Amino acid sequence: MDNRLAPTIGVVVLTMGNRPVELRRALDSMLAQRDVSIDAVVVGNGWVPTDIPEGIKTHYLPENLGIPAGRNAGVSQVKGEYLCFLDDDSWFLDEDFLIAAVQRFKKYPRMGLLQPRITDPEHSDQNPTRWIPRLKKRTAEEPSRVFHVGETCLVTTRELFDLTGGWAGGFWYAHEGIELAWRIWDTGTYVWYAGDMRIGHPVVDPRRHEEFYRLNARNRVWLARRNLPAPFRWIYPTTWMLIECLRMRKRPNAVNQYLAGWKAGWKGSPWYREPRSKLRWITLLRMTLSGRPPII
Repeated sequence: MDNRLAPTIGVVVLTMGNRPVELRRALDSMLAQRDVSIDAVVVGNGWVPTDIPEGIKTHYLPENLGIPAGRNAGVSQVKGEYLCFLDDDSWFLDEDFLIAAVQRFKKYPRMGLLQPRITDPEHSDQNPTRWIPRLKKRTAEEPSRVFHVGETCLVTTRELFDLTGGWAGGFWYAHEGIELAWRIWDTGTYVWYAGDMRIGHPVVDPRRHEEFYRLNARNRVWLARRNLPAPFRWIYPTTWMLIECLRMRKRPNAVNQYLAGWKAGWKGSPWYREPRSKLRWITLLRMTLSGRPPII
């Protein structure tokens, strides 16, 4: 394909510089993508990007702004009709991944955000079901409309991303993918889990993060407060609090951390400089009719 006619994609790769081997693997797999014109940036979240392949931009953030704010900082650094967010420990398993994603956006104009199937090709029998972004896990290969995403690799159009207001910068970590998915639905489009498309990612336990339970609980409350009208803004996080505490009832330390985060979510907010309107009632109806009312 003539590169002048190829679809243009801005790729944002966020890193703290603590995984140089994985970062290089991600960048090499991106540079191997065919039939697309890529404008890419490596965003150093509190790290000066070094040893980056020629042709890839770098953007230094003097301090670690957290994952969603770091991704936002990279968007203005790249051009393209489409946007792809790629984590530094993920990599493209197929050289036609990006062109295949673009072709789907063209074929299905009401598709607003695409998440591929996440898989560890060396440990495929250990892939966790949490990588399947829906309540009914069934099989990982089965595609469907979804209401949250695994953020390790996502593709959307720049126009829709701008309409959503971008990532929830103040969240730091956890549930920013749910908000982006909800905001995509609010544009009148939908989020698609492409189970037949692959992205590589190692199997890791998210609970390795010291504040995993606290941030998940706090951000669940913030997610509701930012996006849901009454009475859903109270029902949604309360339902999740009860579910999570029931799941973790045999781990009192995890329960205590979750409850502390849940309480913190009601006391403060990080978005006084970036207010957002609530999701439209028609969006809540569409979500409900599609099998995911915003109460769980």
